[in-house]
Amino acid sequence: MRLGQGKYTYEPIPEWATLPSEVVLGDVAGIAVDAKDQVYLFNRGTHPVVVLNQGGDVLKTWGHGVFENPHGAAVGPDQNLYLTDNFDHSVRKFTLDGKLLLEIGTPGVSSGFMSGKPFCKCTHSAVGPSGDIFVSDGYHNACVHKFDPAGKHLNSWGSPGTGPGEFNLPHNICCDPDG
Repeated sequence: MRLGQGKYTYEPIPEWATLPSEVVLGDVAGIAVDAKDQVYLFNRGTHPVVVLNQGGDVLKTWGHGVFENPHGAAVGPDQNLYLTDNFDHSVRKFTLDGKLLLEIGTPGVSSGFMSGKPFCKCTHSAVGPSGDIFVSDGYHNACVHKFDPAGKHLNSWGSPGTGPGEFNLPHNICCDPDG
């Protein structure tokens, strides 16, 4: 089966990843790719972050004991990895090697059901070209939050529903090159 067209034609490669027996994946909730085409699997197994090369070989694993429920993964234009943990109500920014650089939200502390405040089971994050961080907060909130590159909350928008300015479980978010 092929998907897409022209230079954007893709086809599945069965058994692409070569995982050693000690690396058993749980639900892979987030996948991100860096500028070197390394693939980051953010999963609910015993090795939360599994880093693969283009050929599917494991380069390293990290994040052990850090996450409650991995959910969203994104590599920002700064080539750092932004990982969203929906049970922990937090977004963490790491170097590609796993060094923690920034934590947004208080791990384990919810803002409250449909509070409109960061975070109540946040789902994903994205980084704009200027470094602003956007977080979809979907499971028990219905909004998007914007933070500056240092993690300072700038604003939030959205409310529950299906009309203009409303969200029904915002689950993913991305930024285009124009921000």
